[in-house]
Amino acid sequence: MLFTEWRFLWFFLLVLAVHWGLRSSRLRKLWLLGVSYVFYGAWDWRFLSLILLSTAVDFLCGLAMARRPDRPSRKPWLYVSLAVNLGILGFFKYFGFFVDSATVLASQLGLELGPTTLNIVLPVGISFYTFQTLSYSLDVYRGRLTAVHDAFDFALFVAFFPQLVAGPIVRATEFLPQLAKPRLFADVAVRPALTLFLVGFFKKACLADGIAGVVDPVFADPVSYSTASTWLTVALYHVQIYCDFSGYSDMAIATAALLGYRLPLNFYFPYFASGIGEFWRRWHISLTTWMRDYIYLPQVDHRSSEARRIRAIFVTMGLCGLWHGAGWGFVAFGLLHAAYLVIEELWKRSSWHAGPLGSVSAALSWPALMLAVLLTWPVFRIDSVPDTRVVFATLLGLRSGGPETIDLTTVWVLVGSTLVHWAAYRRILSARLAALPDWGFALLYGFTWSLVLPWVATETVPFIYFQF
Repeated sequence: MLFTEWRFLWFFLLVLAVHWGLRSSRLRKLWLLGVSYVFYGAWDWRFLSLILLSTAVDFLCGLAMARRPDRPSRKPWLYVSLAVNLGILGFFKYFGFFVDSATVLASQLGLELGPTTLNIVLPVGISFYTFQTLSYSLDVYRGRLTAVHDAFDFALFVAFFPQLVAGPIVRATEFLPQLAKPRLFADVAVRPALTLFLVGFFKKACLADGIAGVVDPVFADPVSYSTASTWLTVALYHVQIYCDFSGYSDMAIATAALLGYRLPLNFYFPYFASGIGEFWRRWHISLTTWMRDYIYLPQVDHRSSEARRIRAIFVTMGLCGLWHGAGWGFVAFGLLHAAYLVIEELWKRSSWHAGPLGSVSAALSWPALMLAVLLTWPVFRIDSVPDTRVVFATLLGLRSGGPETIDLTTVWVLVGSTLVHWAAYRRILSARLAALPDWGFALLYGFTWSLVLPWVATETVPFIYFQF
């Protein structure tokens, strides 16, 4: 069930009406838990068993750790949580990847391994809810969070449907305290939530899905397209992946807000960052902060050498890339960004950064960042190594390109989306919207929907991050 489908609209209207119609906070939470399982089960009801297993294991491990006075005595229960969650994630998401990689390596060593016939279906959103439950176990183990004793509250934290299948990755420290207090409709910021949902819908259903129809044929057969078309395709994908993922996050945050719950910000205008470090502080914020707190920081402290910090960056970003998908292209994507982060950090520490070259560097930082990020997207997007080589050879002028072209007028999508994005970044429209009376906002909101709906792509495209 996609947020951009009509059936989700009817589903959510029913959920919203019953939710605020119930008087009891307990009944509201049980209602949300039930409809969250229905929402996820609509993809494939069999995978509900995985969510229930993760929920039960981490809830019981949290209780067991709460009864232990220190970390050494809690450690066995943490290992149980890690083994179950990472075991499930590893089997369903990475089993085929590691087996195929081992087969290729063995063949290069002159060994022959028999083919693996096990066909594994990847459960939707498994990476997201696995990281959520792991954050709970890790925080209880570290003593940063008191274990929850209400099984239904914990189950709702894991399965809450707005962010269940594609994030944001919500930590227990952010969500469980909200369950402890009754939600009041009077506290809901209705206008900002409705506006955010419309913005997210436009990003996904109009921009991202529309661009998909242009870029997919090029990435499927890059050898046939010209150099100009290849450059434009990569630039359009630069827009598509942002609009697709941030659009989903916007709609998730908005639906949760209308139900009275706050989800963390997941994107903050990353394409207006001035450096790669700032870019990752603005892009997929819930993942990057998770990786920082649970992967990077445990590897370093204030006494760590520069070599150790660099190694920690590469380990963290390599795992960040692998989180996105079971393929070496995703790992390469993460390692490329790790190299960017290290280069930027070393440059900032150098004496040249404080000299005349520093002002030149500041002036060129934004275009350099955009080009650097742009050139990593083909590695992220294309499954085939030969096709990736073709794309880069075309981009760099090492081959003349093919005879096929795409409609170059699509460049106006880049221009228009950049201007709208800049206006939103500068908050040019938000103040005016806030000043409107209720009837004025309602009229404008309905009128805007009437403008948006004709631009909805004719073919609905699944959210890119559903596969992760």
